[in-house]
Amino acid sequence: MGLKIDRNLCTNCGLCIDACAFGALELKDGVLNLIEEACTLCGACVPVCPVEALSIEREEKKKEEGYRGIWVFGEQVEGHISEVVFELLTKSRELKKKREGEITCVLLGSNIDQSEIDKLKEYGAEKVIYVNDPVLKEFEPGVYTDVMERLIKKYKPEILLAGATSIGRSLLSRVAVRVNTGLTADCTGLEIDENGNLLQIRPAFGGNIMAKILCPAKRPQMATVRHKVMKAEKFPVESEIITESLNGAKKLSDFIKFFKEETEEVNLADADIIVSGGRGLGAPENFKLIRELAHLLGGAVGASRATVDAGWISYAHQVGQTGRTVSPKLYIAVGISGAIQHLVGMQSSKYIIAINKDPEAPIFKVADIGIVGDLFEVVPKLIQELKKS
Repeated sequence: MGLKIDRNLCTNCGLCIDACAFGALELKDGVLNLIEEACTLCGACVPVCPVEALSIEREEKKKEEGYRGIWVFGEQVEGHISEVVFELLTKSRELKKKREGEITCVLLGSNIDQSEIDKLKEYGAEKVIYVNDPVLKEFEPGVYTDVMERLIKKYKPEILLAGATSIGRSLLSRVAVRVNTGLTADCTGLEIDENGNLLQIRPAFGGNIMAKILCPAKRPQMATVRHKVMKAEKFPVESEIITESLNGAKKLSDFIKFFKEETEEVNLADADIIVSGGRGLGAPENFKLIRELAHLLGGAVGASRATVDAGWISYAHQVGQTGRTVSPKLYIAVGISGAIQHLVGMQSSKYIIAINKDPEAPIFKVADIGIVGDLFEVVPKLIQELKKS
């Protein structure tokens, strides 16, 4: 395995040296040499060789066998199952059509109410592996990782999914290292390819492309998925509840207190109506227009990354690739140009209204209704009409 130089073909022209970003190739006494410890096998040198003297030999990895089924991590906060879990269970039913095995939800917690467990059955969990222990009441990375590692090695799931939440990201990254497999974070799409592998789709390079990522050899195939990019649909099934014990899992830290962010606005993730402000507002104090309009509509306040970076509003309100992914019934974009990073986070909204003075703004390409005009004239008129009604 490595970069090979065919001495019978190589003319020692040096073109490959310029292509190597790592300084792994050099001409020594007029002969091309490879500095093996510097080579990353990126392959940039291979296509520039005019005589095809360079090639990369890669070790063919065999797919790990004996893994079956789709697992969803049953994230819970204060005993309540997170909505993203139901979205992933729904998506798992679609994936299962091309794979063997059952859909299993792994639930870690302490004395979780039966009504919450019943919700997992309603959304299609054919099995529920439940680890019930006071130590698991709050999320603690060390003990959760130990438990998940042991369960994976015991039951061998082919696919493991979790929400791209602070808990899901923290947990699955640790688990992936423990079981020596890959992990794709913040997916916006999941499919099964022609070879039966999980095709993990996510924005890359600032949202300019949609990367399709595979983990063909290692198992389980793991991904965290953004909330609200997939629909949750009920599909009641009879579920088998499998109880497991903590079995010596160790905590790395002690839970002291959970601080829940208190805001006057409706939570973005749960809102049916969102009014978002962008750079076009001109100043932080002008968010009062956004807040008033959202309040009158009974909605939540969103924001573009530019306004968050400028310190006009807190990160909790950010919609987009590096913020929240939302899918409300109504999304009103005020003074937002519509950069791809923002569109990724809101374009699945059922109905989109855009207000911008630039008729060429990209936001109008996804809008159902576009209002070309000065937001400082349009929004006050909307507020006035809403107050009348």
